[in-house]
Amino acid sequence: MKKIEAIIRPGKLEEIKESLNRFNIHGLTISQVMGCGLQKGTKEFYRGTEITLNLLSKVKIEVVTCDKYVEDIVGLICEEAKTGEVGDGKIFIYTIEDAVRIRTGERGENAI
Repeated sequence: MKKIEAIIRPGKLEEIKESLNRFNIHGLTISQVMGCGLQKGTKEFYRGTEITLNLLSKVKIEVVTCDKYVEDIVGLICEEAKTGEVGDGKIFIYTIEDAVRIRTGERGENAI
């Protein structure tokens, strides 16, 4: 099992959710996060003073899936999230040792 964690632009969330839904991925976690990378933030003026806001609003999508679907899901997210501009985001893939469905006690891939 793998956990796919994607940090994306907030405006791309609905498109990605719809694509994952069409691929029959219904179990996901979405969080509003803030961060910075190559985009480095934005400059704004507050009462005549320039302020650099280096933490930008992003969305984190987390999906746990079987190994065989990882490349399909990563490709789907990349396709929907890509604008070609700095700040499109990143995807991280982790190995999951085990999972437990609390309600039934099922473990492993049956739990996801």
